[in-house]
Amino acid sequence: MKNFYLYKYIFYFLLLLVPLLKGSEYVLVPDSYLDVQTGKLVKGNIFIKDNKIIAISDEKKLLDNKKNIIYLDGHVLVPGLMDAHVHLIGNNELNGYQSIGESSQMATLYGVKNARNTLLAGFTTVRNVGAGQFADVALRDAIKNGVIEGPTMLVSGPTLSITGGHGDNNLLPFHNHGSSEKHSIVDSPWDARKAVRVNRKYGANLIKFTATGGVMSKNTDPNARQFTLEEMKAIVDEAHSHGMKVAAHAHGLKGIQAAIRAGVDSIEHASFIDKSAVIEAIKGGTYLSMDIYVSDYILGEGVKKGILEESLEKERKVGKTQRENFKMANSMGAKMVFGTDAGIFDHGDNAKQFKYMVNWGMTPLQAIQAATINTSDLFGLKNIGEIKVGYDADVIGIRGNPLDDITKLETVIFVMKEGKIYKQ
Repeated sequence: MKNFYLYKYIFYFLLLLVPLLKGSEYVLVPDSYLDVQTGKLVKGNIFIKDNKIIAISDEKKLLDNKKNIIYLDGHVLVPGLMDAHVHLIGNNELNGYQSIGESSQMATLYGVKNARNTLLAGFTTVRNVGAGQFADVALRDAIKNGVIEGPTMLVSGPTLSITGGHGDNNLLPFHNHGSSEKHSIVDSPWDARKAVRVNRKYGANLIKFTATGGVMSKNTDPNARQFTLEEMKAIVDEAHSHGMKVAAHAHGLKGIQAAIRAGVDSIEHASFIDKSAVIEAIKGGTYLSMDIYVSDYILGEGVKKGILEESLEKERKVGKTQRENFKMANSMGAKMVFGTDAGIFDHGDNAKQFKYMVNWGMTPLQAIQAATINTSDLFGLKNIGEIKVGYDADVIGIRGNPLDDITKLETVIFVMKEGKIYKQ
């Protein structure tokens, strides 16, 4: 008899839990939503259940007896935006020698703040390309487990660099030099393979390496190729054998060409790319991620932010050339994604790049496609990037039509990620 009552109470307790175990259901009722494939504004209400878009219909009778109807009068809905090149880990107020004093723990705590700001700005999926101590893996997992708020993250872990290259620590003198990330310093094809294996072991989704010097690093030349072609091929072959994509930081032409020939999935920055390299990228299916907003920020705020004069001088040479080459590559039909280098500038300001992309040759639709369907293709994610039945419910709302004024995307009013509302 005792067991009977015990089972009875357990049964009633489970009945009480059922509503809590069900996924959230919403109906979004906007003025319209943007079909990013066609560029058309479509009338329709978005029905969401269990984190997915289950139906789209403008029949009002379907709203009868529905709970959680979200009326978004005056709003246009757009798929959740994506940024292919961010650095969420760390305090972006620190530059030059200041950055040496930031612990990995403190950098990760700033990552929590940066991730939330990014999500609330309408960026529901990002690719974090470079973080020490695998802090980006921890941040990604904390978001995934619901501990903190932030975008869906793909992460690279530590960037692979040659000794003394962009990605190595060149600020300290020899007698102070020490690194807990020595595995990421690569000086042979076998070093390269081992570095990929270590990053994969500790949770990286993709691999990033520095094919040239960089703007923000001491004593490196953005035009100079880093890594031999054999080393690059070893990185790509090892990563691809494990199903991991490869992103190559590359400003200079020789580094860009070598990385494309090695088979990388994306070229980051691509500042000094030329027409022949664009043709190679098109043939190889290589995406270009060109951060054409950040130059204005570096040159406008750099002195105040403590950016080294060496870096400012390099940016003066890189910035305009990169934008001209962005226009050229887009006109030739290169595959382009939206990548900003957020972390140089404040997280949450990512959408400021859209107007630069339009000013330098893209249509507003092309710019939005770069941050949705193009980036989802690069990421290898099949169910995001569109407002479409069966896709994840990553949806943002803005007031007005972004095809008429791309800067509308800088002011996001509504944010839903995976069927959960974060901003309304």
